[in-house]
Amino acid sequence: MEANLAQRMQISTTWIDSYKFPRKPTSSLRFSGRFKEQKRLRVFVSAQFRPARDENRHRQASFEVSCSCNNSQVSTLESESLQDLFGEEALILKNKSQEIEPYLNGRCIYLVGMMGSGKTTVGKILSQSIRYSFCDCDKLVEQDVGVPSVAEIFEIYGEDFFRDKETEALEKLSIEHRFVVSTGGGAVIRDENWIYMRKGISVWLDVPLEELAQRIAAVGTKSRPLLDNEPGDAYNTALRRLSTLFEKRHKAYENAKARVSLENIAAKLGYKDVSSITPAMIAIEALEQIGNVL
Repeated sequence: MEANLAQRMQISTTWIDSYKFPRKPTSSLRFSGRFKEQKRLRVFVSAQFRPARDENRHRQASFEVSCSCNNSQVSTLESESLQDLFGEEALILKNKSQEIEPYLNGRCIYLVGMMGSGKTTVGKILSQSIRYSFCDCDKLVEQDVGVPSVAEIFEIYGEDFFRDKETEALEKLSIEHRFVVSTGGGAVIRDENWIYMRKGISVWLDVPLEELAQRIAAVGTKSRPLLDNEPGDAYNTALRRLSTLFEKRHKAYENAKARVSLENIAAKLGYKDVSSITPAMIAIEALEQIGNVL
């Protein structure tokens, strides 16, 4: 379904110390002058892999990075290797995936959680680490309906129609093997969907609502039909609406076999909040929690 996409594309968010950049001989970086004094920048990475490997058998990639610091945009960053971005995290992912992969028996992994919780981003990292294919359930619905976005499906056909198609997609996936599936935020509200997801391993990505609101406010709500057109300040309106949705859904999220709490990760790592937790760290914790239920 989206196996080829999973092999080609990986997206992550991480903190990078800007003073380390000159030490990276495999990368070329371009920053606008006003950010030279910044010690840390929030970096969003979108990588397009090429099949070639260098003389050291390192996988090569070209990618663009949009950076934001205090809601300001930084110029494009280009690099030839992702190894420097992941480093130690990649090794931990590899070791943990090798520990649990034999016990998965090809069962699919379903990521559930609120909108903006990082199901797609983390799902792609997970799928690569355990050598699974990746599938975005929303994308399957879009392809089936022939409409390019969930927001448009909501607008044209309504939410009930989308939920029916979502259930159909999960039913089809339930007979598949070796997939990491990113589900829609509301997939958990139908009992029928849980019948299909219980054939695999469900993992709840539990992210504080304040963090979700910050993420959504930063990128806008156009792709979020349940949040779009809400009046008022972007963060406060997102937080208010997310709180209402979570109140309706949190019991359903608790049906997941495994829970990945960003607050727990932050506590273990000694972080003051969850904003510095990378998708790779979340994937590592997901493997840990999956291992606990196998």
